[in-house]
Amino acid sequence: MARTVNPRPTRRLVLVGAGLVLGLAACSSAGGGDTLDARAFGEASAKPGVTILDVRTPEEFAAGYIPGAINVDLNGPDFKGEVGKLPKDGEYAVYCRSGNRSATALAQMKELGFTNAYHLAGGIGAWQAAGGEIAVATP
Repeated sequence: MARTVNPRPTRRLVLVGAGLVLGLAACSSAGGGDTLDARAFGEASAKPGVTILDVRTPEEFAAGYIPGAINVDLNGPDFKGEVGKLPKDGEYAVYCRSGNRSATALAQMKELGFTNAYHLAGGIGAWQAAGGEIAVATP
């Protein structure tokens, strides 16, 4: 007896896969800057003159940060004022814990006139998972 296979599950999987690809592509320019994976973020942020911004809380920063980063808390009392003091034509590598706050920071930086900024997809967790170096503040 020949068995009939329902093509719907396969078609559904293809559609779900296509949706995931399109969704990831849409995230590639969140906040007006580029979203980079850990490898690309490491290469880009290692270039001379790049400022690495950690937009987490001071407590999160003290627990571990990407070497060379400066901490400007996105949820602090004056994020826009603090970031606004930085040169608008500089290059900025922005990260947080998971990528959400850094995407928000990029959007705010764009509003302020920054044109060359990108952030780390998956945040510092993705950085660590990829073997990226972490520094810890000393008391």
